[in-house]
This record gives sequence, structure tokens and C-alpha cells, in this order.
Amino acid sequence: MPVLLAALGVFAVSLDSAINIALPAMAGAFGVGPATIRWIIICYVLTYALTAFAAGILADRLGPAPVFTAGLWLSCAAFAAYAAASSFGAVLALRVAQGIGGGLVYGTAPALVTLSLPRDRHGRGLGLMSLGLGAGLAVGPVLGGILVDGLGWLAVFVARAPVMGALGLLALLAPGAARGGGLVSRIVASRDLLRPSVLKAAALAFLSNHAQFAVWLLVPFFLVRALGLSPTAGGFLFMLTPLGTAMAAPASGWAADRFGTRWPLVIGLLVEVGGLWTIGGLTAESPLPLVAAGLALVGLGVGIFQVPNLTEMMAAFPPAQQGAAGGLAFLSRTVGSAVGVQVTAMIFESRLAPDGFITAFHTAFVAAAAACGAAALLALTPAAWYKSGR
Repeated sequence: MPVLLAALGVFAVSLDSAINIALPAMAGAFGVGPATIRWIIICYVLTYALTAFAAGILADRLGPAPVFTAGLWLSCAAFAAYAAASSFGAVLALRVAQGIGGGLVYGTAPALVTLSLPRDRHGRGLGLMSLGLGAGLAVGPVLGGILVDGLGWLAVFVARAPVMGALGLLALLAPGAARGGGLVSRIVASRDLLRPSVLKAAALAFLSNHAQFAVWLLVPFFLVRALGLSPTAGGFLFMLTPLGTAMAAPASGWAADRFGTRWPLVIGLLVEVGGLWTIGGLTAESPLPLVAAGLALVGLGVGIFQVPNLTEMMAAFPPAQQGAAGGLAFLSRTVGSAVGVQVTAMIFESRLAPDGFITAFHTAFVAAAAACGAAALLALTPAAWYKSGR
């Protein structure tokens, strides 16, 4: 039950991908451009990045389930409050509140999995959790497109309140779901975080997410403005990235348990590079199958990469610090995402005025592919080097 609950929780939180296809509509409603609307992403992502690590440390004291459940209820309240939001500033404030709730869920879900399974099944359990995360990311853009077309951008937020409320009830009522820790906790010290095995896993997560968030920020604008697709049609096409992630996650978890983590990491990152490079060459005249292939490749690469990366991070910490390990994993991912959004927006804006949308789009994706390529080189580091610091 804890593994299923973790998968459902991250599924519900990752439905936030629905807002990406709504970004053009939100930009129009508030009279801002892509460089300003990025704060919708940054306020949420940066908040849950910081919250996830704190939530993991708290989970090592209280047990992951109570902290996880609190995150579901806080998310429910934040989504309901969007109904009263009347300004861009109010939306940003609610994105911070939503980020706290999401961080409590994301930061404790991996520990729910690893503390309920034997060590040799961690990859498969984390793969199932990642399937839930990827499925939410995949469903989100389609759901968002339908809601934007039918009810407007605000519905993308408010409609998720009952989903979170239902999961909050399930977490409270499920047998054994609200137990405390039961393990002797030790405060995470700087020496725990500065070991080579931990630093490598964190750096890889940072670089991969830094790169892929070029897709989340800019591709919705490419689909709606350059290709002229409706939000619904754009949402169906955009879902190929997270769908690829969801489809790859279970097999990647099995491979990590069976063969180790190094080569799945490298292969996943190289596939992600291929997808980013493909997207970086698209124009308004590109055929839709080529657009679809680029988006699918990025998602497939991320899915192959993420589970072995998370497995490495969790294995670098003892059972009594699994909460901190899971929180650090999501901290690394989300700081990478937040920095990626900022860097991508800066690169895009620097080329937009003098060269136009397509050239700025190309430049941003070449930079993203370079960051992911650097991660692939790091992943090739011999295992003996970083395991010596465990």
C-alpha cells in the first residue's frame, strides 16, 4: 500500500504539468510575455525544491506518511483558494503555497517506497512511483488543454482540489498509511551531503532537469504560436514528453536492480540529448511527426535516466535517512528545473528581439542539449571513483 500511495501522490502533484499548456492563455490574461510568465513556474518549482529536502528530514523524525499526508491536504487548500485569485501577484503567492504542499509529497514519497521494500527491489518500487509521476505529467497537458479551451486557465488549478482531497482521505484511512518512523534518526550533516556518490547523483539530476525544462517553458509557445495549434491539440502533442518518461520508468527501475545504474544513466542522458537537439532544429514548417519524435525522445531519455539516478541517491543513505535522501533527490531535480527555466528564458530573450522567435528557440535548445551532454560525460565517471566516498 505505501508504494501505491506514493505513486498516486506524485501522480496528483505532477498533474501541475497542466499549467504549461495554459501559460500562453495566462500570459494573455495578465498582459505579460514568456520572460515574466516564467515566474509561474519558478515560484512553484523553487518552493517545492526547498520544501522537499526539509520534508525529508522531518520524515526521518516523524515517519514519511504523516508528512506526505499533510502535503496532500495543503495542496487541496491551495487549489481551492485559486478560485478567489484576482491578480498575477495573488496567483504567484498561491503558487508558493502550492509548492510547499507539493514539496511535502515529493520529498517523502521515495522514503515511503524504500522503507516498505527490500533493498533488491528498490529500483522496481521507485520505478512504479516514477510511473505515477510520469503519468501525471503526461495527463496534465491534455487535461490542461481541455480545461483552458472549455473553462479558462483558472480551471487548471481549481479542478485539482477534489483530487487532492480524495487522496488526503485515502492516506488517512489506508491501513498503516499514517505510521511514524520507528527508526533511530540521525541528523543529516554536511559530511553526508558532500560524499562523492551523493554529489554525483545530485549533479546529474540537476543537469538533466535543467535541460529538459527548456521543453516545459518554450515548447507550449512553439506549439500554439509557431505551429498554430489549439491548446487542446497542443496538449495532446506536448504529452509525448512525460508519456515517454512514464513508459520508460518501470523498465528502467528493473534494469537498475538487475544490471546496476551506470549504463541506464548514460543511455538515458544521451537519448535526452538527441531529443533536445531534434527540437532545437524545428521550424514553423516542420512536420508534426518530427515534432512528436523530438518530444518523445526527451521524455524517453528522462524516464530511462531518472529511476537509476534516484536509486543511486537513496542507496547512498542508510534506512534512518531515507527521508533526507528522497528530499535531496527532489531538491536537486527542482533546483535544476528552476535554474533551467531562468537560463533558458535569459538565452531566449537575448535572441528574441534581434533574431525572432525561431532563432531564439533554436539557441535555447542548443544550450539545453549542451547541459545534458555534460551530464552524460559525468555519468561515465568510473564507479570506483565515486563509490570510494560512500
